Amino acid sequence: MKKLLFGITGLTLGGAERVLVDLANKLCDKYDITIFTIYAKGELEKQLNPKVKLKSLYDVRYDELSKRQKILIPLKLYFNKKRVYKKKIKGDYDTEIAFLEGPITRLFSVKNKNTRKIAWIHNDISLVFGTGIKAKIKKEADRKIYSKYDTLVFVSRDNMKKFREVYKDTVRNEYLEPVKKEVIYNYIDSEKVIEKAEEKTEIIFDKRKLNFVTVARLVPQKAIDRLIRVHSKLIENNLEHNFYVIGDGPEKENLENMIKEHDVSNTFHLLGKKENPYPYIKNSDYFCLLSNFEGYGMVLEEAKILGKSIIITNTAAREAVEKYEDSVIIENNEEKIYEELKEIIENNNKNKGKIKLQENSKYDNSNIINKIVKLIGE
Repeated sequence: MKKLLFGITGLTLGGAERVLVDLANKLCDKYDITIFTIYAKGELEKQLNPKVKLKSLYDVRYDELSKRQKILIPLKLYFNKKRVYKKKIKGDYDTEIAFLEGPITRLFSVKNKNTRKIAWIHNDISLVFGTGIKAKIKKEADRKIYSKYDTLVFVSRDNMKKFREVYKDTVRNEYLEPVKKEVIYNYIDSEKVIEKAEEKTEIIFDKRKLNFVTVARLVPQKAIDRLIRVHSKLIENNLEHNFYVIGDGPEKENLENMIKEHDVSNTFHLLGKKENPYPYIKNSDYFCLLSNFEGYGMVLEEAKILGKSIIITNTAAREAVEKYEDSVIIENNEEKIYEELKEIIENNNKNKGKIKLQENSKYDNSNIINKIVKLIGE
């Protein structure tokens, strides 16, 4: 039985984290699987099959760290990655898979001639590090990091295109051969999504108004501040509706202050992180993902599985809905988002609240699993 090591920052409530848990649980009968996390105590750890082993570098959650630790630990991991890898990670694994961009990809890049190296890329690499001098330094540092891998896996065609634009032809230094690149969409346990969507929620939506739901980490990428401004303007113009945001993150306090400043506390709701977001998605009228940029947006597939009407901004996530009939792709700016939501709310009012119900969308994982098994077997 082949031994696989997956690496990720932590098994907290995020899209890539959910994919990894479902994927490990699916593959653990075929492979001996270990998941290595930098930080421990993620909410999704308890969802792992007992056959899946779990190791952590630090026995704390990332959000338990001080501001100083959040700065120093990534620097320490980068500059001491060889020592950390040899002491804490290196083993008799056939394949090591860095499942997320950033620190774990840098750690797993350390050379090990007995182990095949794969890096999974979930985001638009041209935007994920932000802008400014720090972003440029990270991009250039990672050029060499990615050259250490045998294969790079992207969760969308757009992500692979953007990567190639940033890094041109990434080569393996020792052989001067191009690093292999391929696209494999995210694995999703659709039966689990449908089953969990039947559970009760802590709140009940007011069905006299439209209810919009988004699931997102509270970080600048997700543009929740822009959403608050749009929502506030709609409310000022007597276009009543509710907006619910499921997720947590470093922008929480700033967003709470914005909600108070715009006086929309009764209609714009930060619900915090939820281990099970699916009942909220199911009971909403529209699922939204109105980010500044995205990778693929696994949560869009989950919303499709639940038959929801979907609204997104024009990011790489459009790949997830391009063949989904009940979806709207909006130009990625505040004015266009306002205009589209205004039209949706007005049309709903004219039609007396009748929302077209979709059938649950089927999500076929078989081809995805076959691709992954083939990749591991190469």
